Amino acid sequence: MKKIFYLAFFGIVSLSVNAQEIQDAIRYSQQNLTGTARFRAMGGAFGALGGDLSAITINPASSAVFTYNQIGVTLSNFNIKNKSNYFGSSATERENTFDINQLGAVFVFEDFNSNQNWKKISVGLNYDNTNSFNNALFSAGVNPTNSVDQYFLSYANGIPLNAITNNPYSFLNFAEQQAYMGFEGYIFDPLTNDPSNNQYVSNVPAGGNYYQENFVTSRGINGKLSFNAAAQYKDNVYVGLNLNAHFIDYTQNSRFFESNTNDSQNGVQRLRFENSLYTYGNGFSFQLGTIVKVTDELRAGFTFESPTWFYLNDETSQFLVAENRTDGQSFTDVVDPQIINIFPAYRLQTPGKITGSLAYVFLKRGIISFDYSLKDYSNMKFRPTDDLYFSDLNREMASILTMSNEFRVGAEYKIKQLSLRGGYRFEESPFKNSETLGNLSSFSTGLGYNFGTIKADLAYANTKQNRMQGFFSQGLTDAAAINSVNNTITLSLLFEL
Repeated sequence: MKKIFYLAFFGIVSLSVNAQEIQDAIRYSQQNLTGTARFRAMGGAFGALGGDLSAITINPASSAVFTYNQIGVTLSNFNIKNKSNYFGSSATERENTFDINQLGAVFVFEDFNSNQNWKKISVGLNYDNTNSFNNALFSAGVNPTNSVDQYFLSYANGIPLNAITNNPYSFLNFAEQQAYMGFEGYIFDPLTNDPSNNQYVSNVPAGGNYYQENFVTSRGINGKLSFNAAAQYKDNVYVGLNLNAHFIDYTQNSRFFESNTNDSQNGVQRLRFENSLYTYGNGFSFQLGTIVKVTDELRAGFTFESPTWFYLNDETSQFLVAENRTDGQSFTDVVDPQIINIFPAYRLQTPGKITGSLAYVFLKRGIISFDYSLKDYSNMKFRPTDDLYFSDLNREMASILTMSNEFRVGAEYKIKQLSLRGGYRFEESPFKNSETLGNLSSFSTGLGYNFGTIKADLAYANTKQNRMQGFFSQGLTDAAAINSVNNTITLSLLFEL
């Protein structure tokens, strides 16, 4: 398959329907708090506790709380159920994934000289799959008014006919490519055959009631590798630093189908339109944190997390097949450019975050902890900011995105070697209009057993979130309402050295 590079301005503009839309930027800036089973069971509320490998991802001072060297690995099963409603028709799709989502180690070096204020230092290395992109969505229903022809016409109108017919797909910018797909598939015809004609008329029979299906599958990860260093000062202060390397690998395949019975003798009877997107890249961020023992029982924590600076790449491809009829005679048009569009690399700056934490440890048997985080999504930026398209997109993000509050609560109670745990997490929508992407809520529970130098932990988490999913970015913008439920079972094995 041939690869084509688009370096011109219009190649960058074409990203408006691909990975640089605001929804995609949100995807790469959110974390799902996977981590160890203990961390998951307590809702991720570890900012003032430490002593857990995944707690390092919340507060880098956490590693200095460890008493012994520790190595840990975590396996999770993610089971996602997506229920959609599109013009009153319901459909359900499920996705089940197994993943080694956490792997890490902490090494503690104590200073046994009682005259020293710095009691110990620790270094750690921890990998967390902060977000799994494995998912599947299926929506189907009868659209009473709008056909997918509006998607192709929204791009085609205004483009001269000779720009579509005299150039191969690989020479066109994104808008012209969409017009090319619609023209070659006989989705529309030119109003006149004049080469300068720039107005087009649909071949989809009028009358409404278009049956439509949209099936979207995605695969990939948002991984975070943390290089950690921390220290304990006297008996009650812990400080730490994380240098984080981020990895994005995301593949999305969408298949849209439409049919109608408005005119069985003429026009487009049915079509299938497929789009593929591959986004990959890496990023960097850092974290500074501290934990203070206010009393023997009460602990407080604070963390500053910088923005993540991503460097990303997009690749796309398309395919269209349509069945048309003329005076009852049927013919099929296949438009398969066999081209992978490779777009210029771009940068995405996700918002930073601050987290304040409190924890209370009572009788050395129980823990109650609370984390509060603040994240301003309106500060997200695509770069270079002096690019016209990126400048417009950044202004749009600033106008429709907002500050998001996150609350996490966790509890643990020990009965000899057995630990019982529970947690709750709530994260506000990053959108001012929360119907676009709803608030996230999650409850969790779990248990752990201490065998001595080996610990085994098990957790269950249930996460819910609603959103609206538009099939296309323009033309056909009707959206399906999606209710997502993610049930996760997590198992961790920890080894103290």
